Amino acid sequence: MSSRPAFPDASRRPAARADFHRILGSLEDPKVIDILELNPTVADLEQAAICIAGDHDVLARDGHRVSSVAARVVEIIAGDEEQDDEPLSPSPEA
Repeated sequence: MSSRPAFPDASRRPAARADFHRILGSLEDPKVIDILELNPTVADLEQAAICIAGDHDVLARDGHRVSSVAARVVEIIAGDEEQDDEPLSPSPEA
């Protein structure tokens, strides 16, 4: 296993709104607010972006685990997408 960190020290700084757009792309304000409440670092956002892209095995292969904050960021971003995929249940009146 490599002795160098997966993410440079600069990525350990708290994430700012500009980091959201640069790393995660365009997000709705309520999602940004929910994520900001987690106090993520830039590394957390980078990890979340890797997971969203479906490349979380890249982190695992290098011996790195996704932080709990990054995992929560993924849940917040993917939450609406999962709800959109669920079939609508028929109304009781149908």
